[in-house]
Amino acid sequence: MHVGESVAMAMSSLWSSKLRTFLTLLGIIIGVLTIITVVSIIQGLNNYVYSKMAFYGANDFSIRKFSLTVRTIKDLREQFARKDLTLEDMKLIRSRCNACELVGASTDTSRTVKSQNQSLKGVSVRGVTHIDHLIGSVLEMTGGRHIQRKDEDHSRYVCIIGNDITEKLFPYTDPLGKRIKVGQQSFLVIGLGQKKGKILGFSQDNYVLIPITTFQKLYGSRRSININIHTSSQEQMLEAQEEVRTILRSKRHLAYDDSDDFSFQTSETFIQLYKSATSSIFFAMIIVSSLALIVGGIVIMNIMFVAVSERTKEIGIRMAVGARRMDILFQFLIESAVISTVGGIIGIILGFIIASIVTATTSLPSSVEPISIAVAILVSTSVGVFFGIYPASKAAKLDPIESIRAEQ
Repeated sequence: MHVGESVAMAMSSLWSSKLRTFLTLLGIIIGVLTIITVVSIIQGLNNYVYSKMAFYGANDFSIRKFSLTVRTIKDLREQFARKDLTLEDMKLIRSRCNACELVGASTDTSRTVKSQNQSLKGVSVRGVTHIDHLIGSVLEMTGGRHIQRKDEDHSRYVCIIGNDITEKLFPYTDPLGKRIKVGQQSFLVIGLGQKKGKILGFSQDNYVLIPITTFQKLYGSRRSININIHTSSQEQMLEAQEEVRTILRSKRHLAYDDSDDFSFQTSETFIQLYKSATSSIFFAMIIVSSLALIVGGIVIMNIMFVAVSERTKEIGIRMAVGARRMDILFQFLIESAVISTVGGIIGIILGFIIASIVTATTSLPSSVEPISIAVAILVSTSVGVFFGIYPASKAAKLDPIESIRAEQ
């Protein structure tokens, strides 16, 4: 029997019993669907992370009181016991770090922003130095000017607003020169930030930037700041980190065997954090999809046993007229592979649909890679072949005379 003929017989068998076919394919469909959905989203996130999730430039880093990862309660307690980073620390680094080209600082809180009868809750209010717009993710403007040194030196009540503030509080007028209330304090709008869009579903334009000295005047200086540093190259960044480490450890009188009581963060820090999170998701996906594929494979094996039982006479007649055991084995393996491959194709289509729906509703990006399709089809086909071997082998070992007699 030719391969095409075996495939045609398998498809005919599937079509003749639609409910049984659906139940047979369900496990394979769920397994492949899970793989395709999660892999599509993770691949999309991978592309997104490397293109948009770089909060710092390639040669920039920041020093913070807390690290992004905390493994134990002991680590958490240790980090809360750390000294705050202050503007004095920033000024010391600015004066002593030779490898640091630009040294700025930032801190933030959340407040309600108002303009006349309109208000917006949960706005990120960030205190920044006059050079922070040049460090890390450079702030582009659509109008107005950046915060200047004199604004910082005199703690002026001026601000730059993000695109969300512009659209929601000033939908029909130019915000430049207007006043907004940040909490209970009035600020003059001097600049408009360029729209950045969302990242992982969260807006990057829901902010108000004010001079860091004004921030500390309003909200207090007894809070840790982030010290942001720009260098000219990767090599210089590593050198700058060592200089900063030496400066801060010396100022804090840390012994040589004491751990740093501050942490460095770069774009790579966020990427590694992201990889750790997605690797857990990927591992969970592998477990779920593997269980579904195993269940699907067992169902296929049972259905193939039923097929062998129903077609015992056919097998006997074929063997009586010259079919070899290998031909019978090959026929049932092809049928088993076709069943699982069809389930895999349906799972791929549904996976892409679900990934697209997730992207449309949550802004999580997704990306379809040809290798994912190839792997999904290969895996589903392999499951069919593996779980079809035993029923096919049983069919091939049937005695022709006994097989013909069994259904007479």
